[in-house]
Amino acid sequence: MTETLEFQAEARQLLQLMVHSIYSNKDIFLRELISNASDALDKRRLVALAEDGASPDDLHIEIEADSEARTLTVRDNGIGMSRDEVVSLIGTIAKSGTAEMLRRLKESKESAELIGQFGVGFYSTFMVADKVTLITRKAGDDAGTRWESAGEGTYTIEEVTDAPQGTAVTVHLRPKDEEDALYDYADETKIRQIVKKYSDFISFPIRLGDETLNSMKALWARPRSEVKDEEYTEFYRHISHDWTDPLETIQMRAEGTFEYEALLFIPSRAPHDLFQRDGRRGIQLYVKRVFIMDDSRELMPDYLRFVKGVVDAADLSLNISREILQQDRHIQLIRRRLAKKVLSTIKDLMTKDADKYATFWREFGRAVKEGLLGEADDQKAILDISSFASTAGDEPTTLAAYVERMKDGQDEIYFMTGETRAQVENSPHLEAFKAKGYEVLLLTDPVDEIWVDAVPDYDGKKLQSIARGSVDLDSEPASEEKTGEFAPLLTWLGETLTDEVKEVRLSTRLTTSPACLVSDSDDITPTLEKMYRAMGQEVPPVKRILELNPDHPLVSGLRTAHEQRADDPNLPETAELLYGTALLAEGGDLTDPARFAKLLADRLARTV
Repeated sequence: MTETLEFQAEARQLLQLMVHSIYSNKDIFLRELISNASDALDKRRLVALAEDGASPDDLHIEIEADSEARTLTVRDNGIGMSRDEVVSLIGTIAKSGTAEMLRRLKESKESAELIGQFGVGFYSTFMVADKVTLITRKAGDDAGTRWESAGEGTYTIEEVTDAPQGTAVTVHLRPKDEEDALYDYADETKIRQIVKKYSDFISFPIRLGDETLNSMKALWARPRSEVKDEEYTEFYRHISHDWTDPLETIQMRAEGTFEYEALLFIPSRAPHDLFQRDGRRGIQLYVKRVFIMDDSRELMPDYLRFVKGVVDAADLSLNISREILQQDRHIQLIRRRLAKKVLSTIKDLMTKDADKYATFWREFGRAVKEGLLGEADDQKAILDISSFASTAGDEPTTLAAYVERMKDGQDEIYFMTGETRAQVENSPHLEAFKAKGYEVLLLTDPVDEIWVDAVPDYDGKKLQSIARGSVDLDSEPASEEKTGEFAPLLTWLGETLTDEVKEVRLSTRLTTSPACLVSDSDDITPTLEKMYRAMGQEVPPVKRILELNPDHPLVSGLRTAHEQRADDPNLPETAELLYGTALLAEGGDLTDPARFAKLLADRLARTV
């Protein structure tokens, strides 16, 4: 019985983009079909290895062109799909990031290249097809499934009894229109050209009649001098589904007691799921040229999860499991060496190609800094390749460059965290540092709030937050006379604001603002406190220290008013306003904004 079903809403939108495509590179539909077929063959081989310990014979991809019928068929004898899998994998885009994908596809004529990145490459067939037919049978199933659609919002699906194991996709081609970059994809010369360009390295034979179109050579096993940059690029695109060029290519070979080869790529842009917990991880594991598993997280530290590539180990079992990988000492050794090589490559970019490094850090710096929290062995290397915004200029600086510029006698690397650069630059905490010419790092990534506590120093110089603890900028401390003059006010303010602050003291870090709030040396910052609460963790409120600028007219006037009329009921309101303005100046949140606004309005009304 034939059923007619509707595509999911997002799938319909994607189909419309493909059917009415104005994208210039329509050749990619064949690349996508071959890539999907290769994945199906890999899966069948893995299942067979797990069940029987041996790989099936004659796994292959077959292309059949019929110029009279105007059809092109890509057939594999891979794992196949069940009926439910056909519906879920083709009728529905069950992928995170769907809305982002559709937005980017609509925005750019070249963004058909994004299709593979989001795992929906099958839809690219509708750039060249009037109709697409898919016949598939999953390994172990008695019957197969026939799926068909003209790309108009619905598809038909029915059971077939005579389907061979695997999947065959038949594309019913539109008429040739070279002005629209729609070529004759039933032409065998065009097919050979596309396969050679995009799929030469596929590890299964791609056959056109009796001819095998691809070399099946493992790029990672060939000397770099024998491989063209274009070949590396196409291989990167195949394994990563990121159809831009890689930023950098890394090739490694280890010989001796444990042999392996690796071909790694640093992307030129961050994937859409870089910070999603279930995001793809890029390292594929092979054993003696046999594909073992995708998404192998054991081969690369999580902070380098954006690195794509393959590792081919000579001394592992073909049926090795993820559980065994986690414990295998050889895998741990490979992981350390790969990470070390990636970090050293990035360091080379810093000195040899500033533009490439800037691209890398803009796209991946936030992820790399996560390594400062859990990879003690890599901490120094990560700090060496990191760069940060700074008060020294518009361009980011390295820690090494910061240390070179430190003033004589300066023993600490000063930094301040915050949500945005503008917020940090306008903070009262920076006033004395600016006035005295001390450089301050401006750290605005969420991870910065955490790693600065995990890193005690760099090059022997302690990292010091300018918003925590006390600071010593060779400032003249308040004289005993001035301290004595302000002591009653400080005591009174501490008692008045006891619910909000743990201490009130005079400041040496302020030059123009009346007050600021400072965290104690061992307390967590307000931003970190907010982050914990956003993650559902209960954190007790942390009181902070209120520092006053004794030379500011508001503070000196408040001291005089307190001396002369300590019982004035307006003074506690002034204390609230002083605390509230200090909180707002650093971008903090008032506990009771309505009350603060009323107090301020009443006070302003009395001055008009």
